[in-house]
Amino acid sequence: MITKNSVNNTFIRPQLFYITGLYEMPFAKCFYIFLSIVYILTMFFNVFVIVFIYFEQSLHSAKYIAVTHLALADLCSSTTIIPKVIDTFLFNSNFITYEACLTNMFFVHFFNAIQSLSLVILAYDRLVAICLPLQYHSINTCSRMKAIIVSIWLFCAALLSVMVLLITRLSFCQSTVINSFFCDHGPVYRLACNDFSPNIIMALINTALLLFLPLIFILFSYIAIGIALLKIASAEGRHKAIKTCISHMILVAISYFPMAVIYGSSQFVNFHPNARILNNSLSATIPPMINPLIYTLKTEEMMDAIKNRLKRKLEKQSKPMINIKFLYQ
Repeated sequence: MITKNSVNNTFIRPQLFYITGLYEMPFAKCFYIFLSIVYILTMFFNVFVIVFIYFEQSLHSAKYIAVTHLALADLCSSTTIIPKVIDTFLFNSNFITYEACLTNMFFVHFFNAIQSLSLVILAYDRLVAICLPLQYHSINTCSRMKAIIVSIWLFCAALLSVMVLLITRLSFCQSTVINSFFCDHGPVYRLACNDFSPNIIMALINTALLLFLPLIFILFSYIAIGIALLKIASAEGRHKAIKTCISHMILVAISYFPMAVIYGSSQFVNFHPNARILNNSLSATIPPMINPLIYTLKTEEMMDAIKNRLKRKLEKQSKPMINIKFLYQ
């Protein structure tokens, strides 16, 4: 065994890491089966939203480009997490190579960051729509929305590439057991024997830029929206404007609240590893399944578009029947 005193002279990069998952938790396999069901539903709901918006011309606007982007981010986020979890814990493949671990770390955190900033984009869209309604279509164009989306992908890729590259400077001379359900950044760098203070700084920067600052922006945007709503004279106008924001507020509460609580309070409270794993896994997998449901059931435009398309389809199917009846008369 190599001690910490000799680690300065020896750099150790392990061939394999071992992912523990839920530690001695009863019915853990049932939880992983539950996640696999969540993944199937997530795929179905998000693919439906993406395909429906693509084929429905009335939804080809900046707002629904942002909604489609959120659905795509949800698909990618769930795909980077759940299939690997199923393979690891249902088929006892707990070992993962060093290179695969870093790849897994990058993509899981990358798509979680994309999800977070997707909610910021939707908040920006509602902010412009309600506070600057007359300028909305000139400010929030489709081309501008696409440029914003490309920008956040490049920003997240650069930030998280630095985070993962900093892991490569660490030496792992003792344990290679990761107390998480994937190659999570925090549990990995804490296994290192040499100085990991740059990794701590990077983790704090990422948490601030990709979790708390987006949440602060969203909260301030809704304060501005609330002030704008007070200036609307008619109660009907206020009610209509509020309805357009409800779905987004639900998404924000579901996506941010559990993560903000666990990351904010972890500085003061020592959570059991299972509590952190359960919270992180549910926070990463449940919102992607619920988001498309909220945006279809709680958004009047989406529901109207679905009803109109079904109506047109039924009318097309009824026309041949009418023609057949006419021939027999």
